[in-house]
Amino acid sequence: MPLNAIAYETEQIAAKAPVSAPPQPIATLTDITKRYGTTVALDGLNLSLHPGEVVALLGPNGAGKSTAVKLLLGLIAPSSGAAQVFGSDPRKAITRTRVGAMLQVARITETLRVREHLDLFRSYYPHPLPIADILRIAQLQGIEDRLFSQLSGGQKQRLLFALAICGNPDLIFLDEPTVGMDIEARRAIWQQIRFLSAQGKTVLLTTHYLEEADALAHRIVVINKGRIISEGTPTEIKRSSGGRSIRCQTRLSEEFLLTLPSVTNVKFNQGIVTVTASDAEIAVREMLLHDETLSGLEIAGPALEDAFLALTKNQ
Repeated sequence: MPLNAIAYETEQIAAKAPVSAPPQPIATLTDITKRYGTTVALDGLNLSLHPGEVVALLGPNGAGKSTAVKLLLGLIAPSSGAAQVFGSDPRKAITRTRVGAMLQVARITETLRVREHLDLFRSYYPHPLPIADILRIAQLQGIEDRLFSQLSGGQKQRLLFALAICGNPDLIFLDEPTVGMDIEARRAIWQQIRFLSAQGKTVLLTTHYLEEADALAHRIVVINKGRIISEGTPTEIKRSSGGRSIRCQTRLSEEFLLTLPSVTNVKFNQGIVTVTASDAEIAVREMLLHDETLSGLEIAGPALEDAFLALTKNQ
């Protein structure tokens, strides 16, 4: 068959091939309202979690994050709307065998040893991870025989992380997973979260460490007063803060800098000016054009913290 005929036939086959649909969500909150008396904790919330993604659920205290997590865990029922996990009611026992959770409100027995806790939690699941794998992943080697009460704050956090993953779950909830950990231990847990995602596990992360959300999340959901106010990739969320920051020493006045294209904010502090601009390159070119003495130039990308504050301050 001539090459052009082969190419034509290949194109026709490709044209007829079905387009692969995005994976179906494994967990959903649909039109969820949750009331506690006269207090509305969630107000028409819609949230979906897909296989293999890390989703960071962010919001100020009292925003509704914990309520959303409890609904997906089946710990509470909605006032209206529907919660589903793996196509079923999250309160069903069969559903819970595919879910792991690390919660700040968790209370576990102080008088059991690390290995005893792991053995107990592994017994709740049909196909748990081997003990050796859990100890390695959570960095608990060498302290297997210590009582929980004898562990440091960081070691307790690592054990709670181990309990969340010991059943080899497909959906994992991590609430402030690295609180109390040193930098090395925190980065090690980050690496394991990425590994879980690469295996197709879904992770819902709540954290006050915004750099943690920025480093780990495929998608960030910002919630306030029971509603989602922003959703997107970390880059998309950061862009909502208004642009990048330009720091330098300059003799240009605040009034002049505010007239430059794309500049949205100017702050002077002890001889250093910080200029926020949606298009930093254009602003810098104009600044250099009008001040040949400009020095100490630094350009930084938008910070997730700035975007988070901007999104929630007027809510």
